[in-house]
Amino acid sequence: MQISAYASIGIIGITVLVFGVIFVTNIESDIVEDVFDKEMEVENVFEKEIQPIENPEIQEKLDAIEKVAEQSEYEILPREWITSGPFQIDRSEYAVGEKIFIRIGGLEIDELGQMVVMRPLNSTHHKQYLTIPFDGSDRSAFNYYLEPQINKKRAICSVDDLAGIWVLTFRGVNYPNIEFEINKKVVPGTDVTSVC
Repeated sequence: MQISAYASIGIIGITVLVFGVIFVTNIESDIVEDVFDKEMEVENVFEKEIQPIENPEIQEKLDAIEKVAEQSEYEILPREWITSGPFQIDRSEYAVGEKIFIRIGGLEIDELGQMVVMRPLNSTHHKQYLTIPFDGSDRSAFNYYLEPQINKKRAICSVDDLAGIWVLTFRGVNYPNIEFEINKKVVPGTDVTSVC
């Protein structure tokens, strides 16, 4: 009798297991069908035309850039390479917002010093703007970019403070100064808001 009780418990267990597997399989197939049905409902956006979104803030910035470009009559001048010994700058005249390219090449091993960028205070006086060290024993050639900007800490309050004749002087070596001018033309997109 004990064997038949175990057999009937086994048969009941196997039956429950078979029904459980069938039940779970039906639920999974319903879920899978639902997922496929939902994927079929996805809208095909690749064939639609993209409509531009109007943003007044962006349009205001674009209008401001165009206005500055029209007012400044900005034009990139050709490079002319003004030279003093191993020191060169790419132009004699720059607009506000234009980068000044300084090229140093062929320093002798014993040439050590500083290139000092002097900005105009008025028609007769200059003030130190930046110092660039050089050492021929370390490296004989390198490039440097300089972009004078309106800056409250440097007491450059407006375009008027940037405009004028700037001078590169050389300490520690005996080379003539290089002069260049920053005019009042403005590179489009350059912030020229007064800060003082």
